[in-house]
Amino acid sequence: MTDRHSPLIDQFVTVVEKCCRNQPALDLACGQGRNGLALLRRGIAVTFADLKLDALDVVSQKLEQPEHKPYQSLASLWSVDLEQTGSSPLADKQFGAILVFRYLHRPLLEQIRQAISPGGLLIYETFTVDQVHYGRPTNPDFLLRPGELSQRFADWEVLHYFEGLEVMEEQDKKRAVAQIVVRKPATAG
Repeated sequence: MTDRHSPLIDQFVTVVEKCCRNQPALDLACGQGRNGLALLRRGIAVTFADLKLDALDVVSQKLEQPEHKPYQSLASLWSVDLEQTGSSPLADKQFGAILVFRYLHRPLLEQIRQAISPGGLLIYETFTVDQVHYGRPTNPDFLLRPGELSQRFADWEVLHYFEGLEVMEEQDKKRAVAQIVVRKPATAG
């Protein structure tokens, strides 16, 4: 698997910078932190959140590398179970931007909406139900239904939306994804 961050990060980094002047970005279910680290290298404060301690250990190790070391003070690691029944891990938290890649836990979507500050940004990309034709994941609990992501954020300003087949030429693979970049209204929840 590649260590490259999503092209969406480069495409919207200046918007993220503006949204995160006073609050950090959250790299939710960050894995090895590739997307959050790209923001960090731009001087944006990032909270890396994941359940897996080994993933957060990898992020911690990457923070020691020369390209990240100058920005270490802008990074925080958050070990959190985002799917614990009856919990609200994002309650009372605010972020200028939230990044979510290759992760879906539907009960968390409303918390994500609430945790983004007014005028803040969400960059979300994950697999759709069509992914079953191209590989993992195949569990419908982890796959978006057609139009589901756009419907969840229909009342926000859409800066980018894509739903369909993405061809990854370098790996000779296809994957079915939905992507959305939305800005929260400045006066609404």
